[in-house]
Amino acid sequence: MLISEENIVSVIPQRPPFVMIDSLLESNETSTKTGFTVRSSNLFFEDGSLNESALVENIAQTAAAGVGYRAQQSGTEVPVGFIGAIQQLEIFQLPKENDILETEVTVTNQVFDVSFIRGTVHCNNELLAQCDMKIFISKQ
Repeated sequence: MLISEENIVSVIPQRPPFVMIDSLLESNETSTKTGFTVRSSNLFFEDGSLNESALVENIAQTAAAGVGYRAQQSGTEVPVGFIGAIQQLEIFQLPKENDILETEVTVTNQVFDVSFIRGTVHCNNELLAQCDMKIFISKQ
């Protein structure tokens, strides 16, 4: 594990209660993996499950954590990103309380300040959700 729950906000711009990842497991130039434990106190927990919006945000924050971690490692400020588009979103199952999510984001293309990513969310090796995103990185 590269970063635990106590320090995860150091690599993402989001703050509680909107944090949808709690550990950075792996990160390199093309892929990032995070972990997240589903809790009933989560802002997006309803009717016994984490909702679809949380899964999309979980993927986006995984992408942000990778960019933020690399920025931190190079001694630069953690940038802010904005979702420009979400495509091919598929939600197969919603996670329940105490499920541990493992999310992976792979950069499929990079054009200037725009990252094209493919994100997947798994729980117990079962695919829960996947999508493609276009993320714009703000130059502060």
